[in-house]
Amino acid sequence: MGNESLPSDFTGAVDGVSDGIVSTHHVDALAPVDARDSDVRLTLPARPENVSVIRHVLGAFAEALHLPEIVVEDIRLAVTEASTNVVRHAYDSGADPGPLEIVIRPKGELLDVIVTDRGRGIGPSPDTTGPGLGLPLIAAIVHSLEIHHAPSAGSRLAMSFHCGSPRVGVA
Repeated sequence: MGNESLPSDFTGAVDGVSDGIVSTHHVDALAPVDARDSDVRLTLPARPENVSVIRHVLGAFAEALHLPEIVVEDIRLAVTEASTNVVRHAYDSGADPGPLEIVIRPKGELLDVIVTDRGRGIGPSPDTTGPGLGLPLIAAIVHSLEIHHAPSAGSRLAMSFHCGSPRVGVA
């Protein structure tokens, strides 16, 4: 989210490409997320202290669904990474922070979590020499990831987590 870029060899990083796990799309604008089919919707200022609020709400919700602990930890980690990226990169420093929006949707065996900003969107980070590790980490622990990037209008990460079992390759 925010201003982080994906490495050029990152699977699914090419505009409009999907490998079944990660798909990316460059769009002109982000349509609002329909809240009618959401169980939880949070809109908070993109401030560091609100990342922990999001993490606690998400963890409590996942635990209420009686998800396996490793799935709850994966959800917390991925959403913390996405939210921290918004706080760090999406909006100009020194200005009032813009919104950080979280939508949580249980869908059968999947739990969808959508993180949206209305800032700069995904792009090279001016304070680093290369891409960060947040997006590759998120992609490694989710069931699927869809990234929408609208330059100067924000970004949206739609992450799906399989609720019945941990990610592939985890004992």
